[in-house]
Amino acid sequence: MNFTVGAHVSVAGGAEKAISRQEDVGGNCGQIFAGSPRTWSVAEYTEEEAEEFREAMADSEQGPYVIHSTYLVNLATPKDDLLEKSKNCIQKELYAAEQLGVNYVVFHPGAHTGSGIDQGIDTIVSAVNDLDIPESVCLLFENTAGKGTTLGRSFGELRKMIKRVDQENVGVCIDTCHAHAAGYNLVGDQGFEDMLQEIKNDLGLENVKVLHLNDSKDERGSEKDNHEHIGEGNIGEKGFQNLINCEEFRDLPMVLETPNTDNKGFKENIEKIKELRE
Repeated sequence: MNFTVGAHVSVAGGAEKAISRQEDVGGNCGQIFAGSPRTWSVAEYTEEEAEEFREAMADSEQGPYVIHSTYLVNLATPKDDLLEKSKNCIQKELYAAEQLGVNYVVFHPGAHTGSGIDQGIDTIVSAVNDLDIPESVCLLFENTAGKGTTLGRSFGELRKMIKRVDQENVGVCIDTCHAHAAGYNLVGDQGFEDMLQEIKNDLGLENVKVLHLNDSKDERGSEKDNHEHIGEGNIGEKGFQNLINCEEFRDLPMVLETPNTDNKGFKENIEKIKELRE
């Protein structure tokens, strides 16, 4: 069976630099930003730059890759100007992914900020239906920690979005820290089985395309999104053993967004995931 694991790496100095950075940490798939994650800017690549990335990815036998959308995007907002900015930003990221040969673009569904859950989901569905999703790219909804009016906390809520989207290429990225923060139990055998059953029933395993592997600094159900090194947080080694070894998920691409501290970074976290793999 395939074991595809990597990290979110920087594109500083050129997109193709991400590939060598991935090699340095021992990954064979990965994630990048297509611009600054805290601004609306999305990089515009020349064909030469895009070709360099595609060739470097092929030469290193890495993939698939994911573009993570900017944190400013909010497709659930009732504010027209913010909604337009969000749609335009994701559209540019989708085109960048197509150009770079990146398979996935992942985004956080957003927060309804008072308009209500149903209205927020309606807005998300309408916005995604307005997008031009290239045939070679899949747009992924990421589950959320659930703080405030953020949507996408439960797998059932994500299902409400996806089943109403009139687009072929959509799916889900499951983030372990977000799931833990939203109250899902990855650690206990029964708790993990219950979560798996909810994914099967409410979401559909066929819709889960990518996993984000992050331990959590906070207690389960905290609604706080604070990442920790693998095995050192409240999910712990047992939670990751459950996830990465279960038959339903073991062949999915797994991307780490764990901390980079003075003495530990992606390399050590990827090594830990490989140790936990059975």
